[in-house]
Amino acid sequence: MTRALNVQLHNIAFSAFIFQEIFDNPLEDETPQSRLKQIGMMSILYIMHQGHDTLTLSNIVETTGLTRTGVTETVDPLVRRGLLTESFVKNSMGRGKARRFEIAPAILEKIRIFQGSHARADDAVETKS
Repeated sequence: MTRALNVQLHNIAFSAFIFQEIFDNPLEDETPQSRLKQIGMMSILYIMHQGHDTLTLSNIVETTGLTRTGVTETVDPLVRRGLLTESFVKNSMGRGKARRFEIAPAILEKIRIFQGSHARADDAVETKS
C-alpha cells in the first residue's frame, strides 16, 4: 500500500473513532447539533495537529473564524469527554495564560495501532514480491 493510502486510512480511522465516541456517548442535556459541531471541531483540530499547529483558543479562532465563545462552547464538551486534554501556558506575549489543547494521547495511540497493522501488511506484501 502506498504511503498516501496509509495516511488516508489513518484519517478515516480517526474520523470513524471520533464519530462513534461522540454519538455513542451523549453528554447530559446535549443536543444532536452540539454533537455534530464537536465532530466538525475534532476534524479541524486533527488537521491542525497534523500541521503541527499549537491548539490554543486564539489559533482555533483564527483557523475557524468562530468567536472565542463559539470555540469554547464546542471545545469544552470535548475536554469533558476526554477526547482533548487541556493545559494552561503563557500566552504569546508572555504575560497571561492561554488554554492549550491536545488530542488525547489514548486516541492517537488507538489510531497508531490501526496504522501499524496496515504497515505490517505492507511489509508482508513487499517480502512476498
